[in-house]
Amino acid sequence: MSGDEALASLAEEIDGIAERLADRSLELLRAAVGDPGSADAAATERIVTRARRSLEKASSLLRGLGAER
Repeated sequence: MSGDEALASLAEEIDGIAERLADRSLELLRAAVGDPGSADAAATERIVTRARRSLEKASSLLRGLGAER
């Protein structure tokens, strides 16, 4: 496996984790809407969303490395 292929494979793995975080974020949003007094669910959702965005950025950066060469 070449270096570019290895990076692409890692980017795919990261995308999978980001998708799992997106699913969890939706679950947390539903919990927060179902119980408006649940500040914990809303706060956790914001953190999960930030983590997902960071992973999406990392995946994009890894994919961009192959294009820059």
